[in-house]
Amino acid sequence: MALRLISLLGIFGLCFIAWLGSEDRRRVPWRLIQWGIGIQLVVGLLIFLVPFTREVVVWLSSILNALIDASDAGARFLFGPIFVPDFNQSVGPAGAGRWIARALTPAFTAVPGDRLGADNLNLGYIFAFRSLPQVVFFAAIFSLLYGLGIVQPVVRVFAQFFRWAMNLSGAEALAGAANIFVGIESAIAIKPFLERMTRSELCAILASMFGSIASTVLGLYAGYLRPIFPSIAGHLMSASVLTIPAAFVLAKILVPEQAVPETLGKVPELALTKEDRKSPMDSLILGALDGIKMAVGITAALIAILGLIALLDLVFANLASLATSDFALWRAIGQVFSVITLRNIMGALFLPLTFLTGVSLDWPELWLSSQLIGRRLLETAIPPYIGLANAAAAGTLSDRALVIVSYVLCGFAHLPSVGIFVGGLAGIVPSRRQDISEVAWKALWAGTLATLMTGCVAGLFFYEGAAVLGR
Repeated sequence: MALRLISLLGIFGLCFIAWLGSEDRRRVPWRLIQWGIGIQLVVGLLIFLVPFTREVVVWLSSILNALIDASDAGARFLFGPIFVPDFNQSVGPAGAGRWIARALTPAFTAVPGDRLGADNLNLGYIFAFRSLPQVVFFAAIFSLLYGLGIVQPVVRVFAQFFRWAMNLSGAEALAGAANIFVGIESAIAIKPFLERMTRSELCAILASMFGSIASTVLGLYAGYLRPIFPSIAGHLMSASVLTIPAAFVLAKILVPEQAVPETLGKVPELALTKEDRKSPMDSLILGALDGIKMAVGITAALIAILGLIALLDLVFANLASLATSDFALWRAIGQVFSVITLRNIMGALFLPLTFLTGVSLDWPELWLSSQLIGRRLLETAIPPYIGLANAAAAGTLSDRALVIVSYVLCGFAHLPSVGIFVGGLAGIVPSRRQDISEVAWKALWAGTLATLMTGCVAGLFFYEGAAVLGR
């Protein structure tokens, strides 16, 4: 009960933190705050406590898990069953002896009868062969659905609701609704209006980008956690829905509206142009090619960022080795750096915010959760999700912490995305480059707080039980 109370107070605490950094503290969008928080509470109630909608989440998870399995099938054809094993494959009598022997030996140990290409030799989860193909496959599927006109009506329903309930401009609502499914691509839908948008609108649109994830990487995140959190895919979709009203609430507190938006009271049409009308196969292939570009970008970013972080940690480790020096000053410096790492720094910075989610009152669990959440700012969400899966599998984190941190990590609120989103928007409307750059950091802060707010909602309605996790 105490943790739920902390989660509830955390929702309003995050709004207060945003208000402290507001450009105009006298302009508080009360209606937007009331509706934005109300929408989140209703959605959270439906997801966690209503059996029917909880089953819908499980059903969505099963569909997305099937898509992940389908992407594995394509990757398995390219890379072979060693790198992309089929865990659902049945073992015939001829292979039963090797299967039993393999089950009793470590994962990387070959047993008699194994050969290159053996169906069940498991080398563990290899990111390049398992996760990156999922990005390509999900990008292709989404492009196909968009080309068939299936996505647009769903986006428009969300946009109309956000505009009506939260008194947003039509362009803001449309971009936010599109961000439930896509990333920077959502800006294309409102391209004609970007030139004349207010600073508040630009901040809100960027915040919704930072706070949400694209459907193309949803399978990537879900793939890490589904062995221990089977319904994770549905919960990630739920987190994407929750974070949009949260992002609007916090962005409008940070940068209040001080002008009359051009599209206030109406939602622009989201229709296919002649250039967009392609055959289903063309849409599928073009989506896959876009997925390839995204996978290459993810690979490059991870190599560069994780390599730089490892280099900095190596510097800290070398400074920590001075703790054994005979010289008092060097020894003092070494003792300081023996506890200073980037993970510890980010964990300390995010500790108060993590506490507001009500993740735990147990210090080791709270500290680990804070480290995972803090790491996202520098490393993107991929390494923290991997760390979360490992910690949960090892029993270091409770189910409550697993669910809350899963919700908080579900977003693009990290430094690598700043360049992507700012550069993408500035490329579409170069004349607003300065305004976009000015509000980008406030938008990143709003997106970060929005993901934490979704964690508060998850913490408020979470209850212990296998049904929530889909086990």
